Amino acid sequence: MGDFKIPLQTLKGRGAATRNAHRFETDARAAFDDGWSTWDEALSGEAPKLQTEVRWEDARSALVSNDSPDIAFDQSINPYRGCEHGCSYCYARPTHSYLGLSPGLDFERVIIAKRGLAELLRQELSARAYQPSMIVIGSVTDAYQPVERELKITRSLIEVLRDTRHPFSLVTKSSGVERDLDLIAPMAQEHLAAVYVTITTLDGELARQLEPRAASPQRRLRTIRALAEAGVPVGVSVAPQIPFINEDMEQVLEAAAAAGAQSAFYTVLRLPWELNEVFQQWLSLHYPQRAARVMARIQEMRGGKDYDSNYATRMKGSGLWADLIRQRFHKACARHGLNRGRVELDLSLFRPGLARGQGSLF
Repeated sequence: MGDFKIPLQTLKGRGAATRNAHRFETDARAAFDDGWSTWDEALSGEAPKLQTEVRWEDARSALVSNDSPDIAFDQSINPYRGCEHGCSYCYARPTHSYLGLSPGLDFERVIIAKRGLAELLRQELSARAYQPSMIVIGSVTDAYQPVERELKITRSLIEVLRDTRHPFSLVTKSSGVERDLDLIAPMAQEHLAAVYVTITTLDGELARQLEPRAASPQRRLRTIRALAEAGVPVGVSVAPQIPFINEDMEQVLEAAAAAGAQSAFYTVLRLPWELNEVFQQWLSLHYPQRAARVMARIQEMRGGKDYDSNYATRMKGSGLWADLIRQRFHKACARHGLNRGRVELDLSLFRPGLARGQGSLF
């Protein structure tokens, strides 16, 4: 008699269903029915609640340079590795492999917080050779994920940027950004800050499945409104677009514009490395009857493959379906006044001497 794998179950509050092996592991493990009622117990009982664990890492640098030609910023800062939001489609999941951790459950359960990041940023901005260029906070994982409420690493970074009058933007799914409006709003008045809020869908049930620990879509719309009312330039990200899953892009753009968003951007789903397995598991659990159709359409946009890392096409895809998404996006943006592009921030106000504690005569 052969071994039978125990079927995967969804885990409440988690995007991944299992601890997927990372690409550097030499051993592969899978749960199976051993004939001692393991299967029956697994199916009848509730899955154990998985607690989030925060681990500290001494930061070696704050600013990370970007040399990817398809990304519209030069530098980024990421206060955290891993993200408790647990988005099933997150392209950053494979980065946990470099830590010897799973891109599946470990990515959303084991959060690495960077110690001393603000002081490192202050040192790097005050270096004689530093030339100001656009900084994005949270380009990989969300800088306002739940642990930020207590750790306040993101807030400490913004305080340094305020002190040096260095422009920045950030992308988030969290209402937590509202906490720091006392810092962000005055900087925005001087063209030193902009915020982009990601809303993948307006369907609350789908959002709970896709992004189990992120703020609800309606709460994110309220965040857009709060930012706009405070005078902060705010845009909306409708990323990623997933064929046959989040089909309400036009409705999201309309609602975001009504809430005060000025600009918008999108990407299509991309599945690098282990994310391919994580996302396909999610599909098989939540949308088994349409999983094959979704993957067939993704492959159509990726030259017949699940993923293509080509800089020219990885963000938007290629082919007929990708072109249809592009047309839908641009028409909706034009209809709702969201086609004004990203906000231009002012690099000329940067004062490195303020980082060195020299003060200002003005």
